[in-house]
Amino acid sequence: MIQSNKKNIKISSIIIAKNEQSNIRRCLDSQIGVIDDLVLLIDSSTTDDTFKIASSYPGIYCEIVDWKGFADMKTYALSKTKNQWVFWIDADEEITNELKIELESFKESLPKYKGYKVARRAFFLGKWIKHSGWYPSMVTRLFNKNFAQFNSKSVHEGLKINGEIGSLKNDLNHYTDPTIDHYFKKFNSYTSLAALDLFNQGKKASLVDFLFRPIFLFVKMYIFRLGFLDGIHGLILAFFSSAYVFTKYAKLWELNKTK
Repeated sequence: MIQSNKKNIKISSIIIAKNEQSNIRRCLDSQIGVIDDLVLLIDSSTTDDTFKIASSYPGIYCEIVDWKGFADMKTYALSKTKNQWVFWIDADEEITNELKIELESFKESLPKYKGYKVARRAFFLGKWIKHSGWYPSMVTRLFNKNFAQFNSKSVHEGLKINGEIGSLKNDLNHYTDPTIDHYFKKFNSYTSLAALDLFNQGKKASLVDFLFRPIFLFVKMYIFRLGFLDGIHGLILAFFSSAYVFTKYAKLWELNKTK
């Protein structure tokens, strides 16, 4: 799959996956011709054919590992990369053709920054959510690994870059929740991890958190961030997001209650 070209820069990519057989082929195919070294770590609790599909691609480092947490898994993946420049991509994401062309040009350039942000087109229930605060949703994904490290958040982990950060011009596709069932399978795990992060920071849930935070988020997403322009998808997303906030603080309350 991975073919190296004689250019100034070579790029590795890292992926963390669990039960991603419906996404992994699209993700890997999108990297053909632009990524020179690919590291894929698969959670050992995976029960589908993610490993079988991924390992059929030649030239990929593919390993099944015990879950260490998002940040530690990605740090371990970094240790397996061969190149100085790394593109972090999730299994449910896809490098667009426009972004691929931009990365090819980057490989022939002299980078000005230590990391680069990219905009994500998030697809919720099959629709690109252009409003609701979901786009452009800039995230740092291309970086010089000698100047970067992952933070310790249990969920929605990010990168700390020791240096200036630039931006790429083209988008990454993110197929976040194809179905409502898929959304709520992640919902329970993510709200638990988010509550645990707050608990470890010494936070406690108050009446304000229960009553006003969910309502405020709904109004912000649906009204102020124009979620109503996303149609029924925007309405569902705003309701689900407010429920996420309520559940996160309910779980934080429970953690403190049973401390």
